[in-house]
Amino acid sequence: MNPKLEGEFVGLLEKNQNIIHKICRLYTSDQDSHKDLFQEISIQLWKAFPNFRGESKFSTWAYRVALNTAISLYRKSTRSIDTNDIELSIHRIKYEEYNDEEEEQIKLLYKAVKQLNDIEKALVYMYLEDKDYTEIAETLGISEVNARVKMNRIKTKLKKIVNP
Repeated sequence: MNPKLEGEFVGLLEKNQNIIHKICRLYTSDQDSHKDLFQEISIQLWKAFPNFRGESKFSTWAYRVALNTAISLYRKSTRSIDTNDIELSIHRIKYEEYNDEEEEQIKLLYKAVKQLNDIEKALVYMYLEDKDYTEIAETLGISEVNARVKMNRIKTKLKKIVNP
C-alpha cells in the first residue's frame, strides 16, 4: 500500500477506534483478550482497506469488518487468537486504553448484552451508538423493518434479564 493510503488508513482507524474498543468489550471478558481482538480487527481492517470503495461511511464499513471478525473468532472453540504479520506500522497508531472503571449500570448492561446472541449484540451495540435503523440494517445485511422489530424484541429481552 502506498504511503498516502497508509496515512489515510491510520487516520481513519485512530478516529474510529472506539468502535473497535466497544465491539471488543462485547466479545471479550478480560483486558488481554480485548487487546488481542483489537489487534486482529485492526489487521483485518488493514487487509481489507484497499477494497474499501467508500460507498458507505468508513465507520459503517469498519463496524461490519469488526463485527465479522469478532463473531468468527468468538465462535471458534479455542481462546487463542492467531495474529498475522502485516506491513502496517502499528506503532504509528496512537492506542488509547479503554477505561474499565465505568459506572455500575453500564457493567450491568454489558453483562446483560453478553447473554444475547451474536446478531442481537451487534444490533444493540449500534443502537447504543445512535446509529439509525437504515445504517444498522445496511451493516447487518437485514431489512430496516427487521432491524426495528428485532430491536423492540431485544429491549424486552434485556429488561427481563436486568429486572427478572
